[in-house]
This record gives sequence, structure tokens and C-alpha cells, in this order.
Amino acid sequence: MLTRPIPATGEVLPVIGLGTWRGFDVGTDAASRAPLERVLDALFEAGGSVVDSSPMYGRAEAVTGDLLAARGWRPRTFIATKVWTRGREAGIEEMRRSMDLMKSGPVIDLIQVHNLVDWRTQLETLRGWKAERRVRYLGITHYTPSAHDELEAVMRAAKPDFVQLDYALDDRAAERRLLPLAAELGIAVLVNRPLGGGGLARRLQGRALPDWAATIGCTSWSQILLKFVLAHPAVTCAIPGTANPGHMRDNALAGDGALPDAALIKRMIEAIA
Repeated sequence: MLTRPIPATGEVLPVIGLGTWRGFDVGTDAASRAPLERVLDALFEAGGSVVDSSPMYGRAEAVTGDLLAARGWRPRTFIATKVWTRGREAGIEEMRRSMDLMKSGPVIDLIQVHNLVDWRTQLETLRGWKAERRVRYLGITHYTPSAHDELEAVMRAAKPDFVQLDYALDDRAAERRLLPLAAELGIAVLVNRPLGGGGLARRLQGRALPDWAATIGCTSWSQILLKFVLAHPAVTCAIPGTANPGHMRDNALAGDGALPDAALIKRMIEAIA
């Protein structure tokens, strides 16, 4: 799988990761968790490492942590989660709980301020934790174009290590300011909703692939959508969510081989118009 550097350090990350929203919010029974174990298997077998979660995602942090621990996968995982509360003490308590649930050990890779909730307070704590080497990177997130103005302002003011944002073939607003700004400020970019939040991918299911798909090694629409996202040089890693091992394997294939050039990107946009 292709890798890209985190601008703050030069550490490289594989370009396709895994989001755990909805799909990993399951119970403790083996029948519910077995497919998720295979999803993680598929991620790691393809060379991926980034697994993103949040306290907002119900039981996803606990399920992820249990599976990583049971299979000894923690050393292979770049664990990213979030803080999603107001107030310093509440934030500290939530972040400690997330580390326990995800079984990160004494140091977690990335904690992000979820949807910018009380971002000043939480980033102040995270900067202290980073100085103490309890967290390696800190970031901010949002998921909708209506929040891009605020996201831009916080990127400029706080200069986090990471920003997580929405970007897809049918959601290109981030191209105007946020992606160029991330490149300018040296901020790594995680892309949520890279398949268009699911709606676009569902709409394309069953449609014949364009002739040009083979020129970039794509055998599915999901791979086309992900390669569009990865074609932007400011993007560090896309984190499509899935609870389906086959979908994870398919998504991971987008992280290998050629990426579209400017002319092909234009044809991609025209293909979904």
C-alpha cells in the first residue's frame, strides 16, 4: 500500500485506513464480532494501520480495543480516537477512558477534538499530554461543509498535527481552502466520508465501470471514489468505515498502484454528474 508522510514528523502512514462509526458498535457476542475481526485482518494484510474511533461511536472503542488485544495487533495499529465533551476535567476523564477501552497502553497515537467541541480547552490538555509523551499527535475534526469556515479558523489558530474532514467525489468543498491550507501549514489530513457518506457509493452500485477505470487499476466504484480522494496531494489517509471484510479488502486495493491525473479527475467528476 502507498504511504504518505505526517508533515509534523515525517512518519509515514498507509493511505487507506478504517473508520469504526456504526460498524463497530456491536455487543460482546462472537457472532457480532467475528466479521469485525476479519475486517481488521483485511486491513493489516493489505498493509494498512490507521483505525479511527470516538466516544461518540457507542461501543466501537471497546470493541476495537478488545479485538486488537486479542489478536496482538496493537503494534501494527495507528490508533486514532477523539475527545467529545466540554470542560477540562471531563475531557481528561473521557480521554483516559478511551485509552483504556482501546488498550492503547501508556501512549496513544492520535487524539482529535471531535467536531471542534470545546476545542481550546481540549487542545490545551492535549498539548500538555504531548509534552508528557502520553499522546503522539493531536488533531481536530468535522464532517460537513457547513463547518469548513470554523475548521479553517481553528487550523490557522491552533496548527494541529492532524485535521480530519469530509472530502469525496461528490463533496469537493475542501478543495477550495482546507486542503491547500493543510498543505501550507504542514497539517496531516484524514478524510472521513470518502465514499460520499455512502449515498454516492450506493447510487453507483450496479453501474458498469467506465473504460478508464482499468488505467488506474480500479475494479470497483469504491476504488474509483477512494483513488479520487487520494489523488489530492494534501490527503494523508482516507478512513472509509465498514463492518464488511469484503468491502475492507476492496477499499484497501485503492491504496495500491496509479492515481488519477488532472485529466482523469475531470472525467471522474463528469462520470457522476
